[in-house]
Amino acid sequence: MTVNRFPVRQFFEKLFGARAMPYLLHLRPLEWPIMSAHFLLGTLLAAGWGLRAEPSVLGWLVFVALMNGGTLALNSAFDKDEGDIGYLKAPPDPPEHLQAFSSTLLVASASLGFLLPLPFALINLTCVAMSVLYSVPPPRLKARAGWDLLINCVGFGLLTPLAGWALTGLPFSRAILLASIGFAFLFATLYPMTQIYQVVEDSRRGDRTLVIQLGVGRSLMLALLATLIAHACFLAAILARGRASFYLLPSLVAWLAVLIPWLRGWRTWTDHQHETGMYWGLGAWAITDLSLLVLLWP
Repeated sequence: MTVNRFPVRQFFEKLFGARAMPYLLHLRPLEWPIMSAHFLLGTLLAAGWGLRAEPSVLGWLVFVALMNGGTLALNSAFDKDEGDIGYLKAPPDPPEHLQAFSSTLLVASASLGFLLPLPFALINLTCVAMSVLYSVPPPRLKARAGWDLLINCVGFGLLTPLAGWALTGLPFSRAILLASIGFAFLFATLYPMTQIYQVVEDSRRGDRTLVIQLGVGRSLMLALLATLIAHACFLAAILARGRASFYLLPSLVAWLAVLIPWLRGWRTWTDHQHETGMYWGLGAWAITDLSLLVLLWP
C-alpha cells in the first residue's frame, strides 16, 4: 500500500533494498533541505561568497545528515508512530535495530564534529546530548510540556544557524546572535504546528506535549506571540547591521497569513488541514530565511 501511494519510495527501495529502506525513511530526508537551509544561512551570513567547500560539506554531513537524521530516527525508535509524522507520511514500522542505528549516527556526528572548529564541535555535541534527552526515557523531555518546546527552540532555532556560523571559525557578531535568538522564538511558532495534528497519537502514548497541555487555541495564540517577538529580534539584528528594515515585512506577512486563518478556523479543521497548516508554516520559515539572508548579507 505504501509503495503504491509513494512510487518514489519504490524506486529507492529497489536501489537500497527493502531491509534498508525503513532505516532511511526514518532519517526523514524530506526535512534535510529545510535543516540545510537554516544551517547554511549562518555559514553564508558569516562568509558570504567566501564559503569554503570542504569544511562546509563536512559540517553539513555532521550536523544535518548524521546529527539531525540520527535525532529523528532515534525519536521514531521510541515513539513507534502509526500515523503521519513530520516529514514522513505513512511511516513504516520502526525496524528492529533502529535505536542502535540512530545511536551510531549520533556518536559518529559527535566524534567527527571535532575535526572542525571547536565552537562548532561543542554546539553539535550539545545538540546530540539534547537529542538523547528529548527522546530517550526516563528524561524523554518531548513528553514534558514546556521542556519539549525549550529543546526544539534551542536546538533547531538558536543553535542551528550558530553552528553554521561557527563552521567558518569567525567570532559571533551581534547581528547573528540577535537573529538566532529570533529564530529560537520563531521555532516556538512552528513547534505547536508540528504537534496539533498528532494529538491523538501523543495522547495514546501518554505524552503530555505542549499542545495537549495548553489546547489548540492557546497553542496558536502562543505561536502568534512568538512570531511577533521573533520579528522584533530580527529587526534588532538588522538595525545592528545598519540595514533598512522594510524588507523584513514579507516574512511577517507570511507568518500572519498562516496563523490568522488557522486561529479563526481551528475548531472545524481536520487533522489533515492542521498538517497542511504545518507545511505552510515551513514555507513561511523559508521566506524568513531568505529575507534575513538578503538583509544581513556580509
